[in-house]
Amino acid sequence: MDSPIRSPVFISPGANPPLVIEPQERTAILLLGSTLAILLAAHLVLASLGDAAFASPYSEGSREGDLVVITGIVGSIAPTSTGGNVLLTVNGTRVFIPSPASGEIHLHVNDTVRIYGVVQVYQGKKEVTVRGAGDVHVGDIPP
Repeated sequence: MDSPIRSPVFISPGANPPLVIEPQERTAILLLGSTLAILLAAHLVLASLGDAAFASPYSEGSREGDLVVITGIVGSIAPTSTGGNVLLTVNGTRVFIPSPASGEIHLHVNDTVRIYGVVQVYQGKKEVTVRGAGDVHVGDIPP
């Protein structure tokens, strides 16, 4: 059987050639689009869970860099000497709230709090450092 003879296609200068997507390219585009959709969905799910899903209760065994949650009663509140930061004690543990977050949080001694933060060592002592105002919850905290 004779193969069909194709007539040559002439494209005038300045004209765009027609876009032809090969099957392999279609597959690659589909895979990339699917991967992007899966990553977006995972990001939205993880963002909606918040820190609570990943934080472990604070203990003396918590290591520097751990994401922890500490629940208890505010024992003291003291502003730092510079920068508008605030230092709390919660159940005897030092909690550092940096100035961007400290201006948005209204705390009093004896408030019940649940605080999410990262364990850091400052001047040889462990403390929990809050990352934002949304990491500090005040009021009746269910167990």
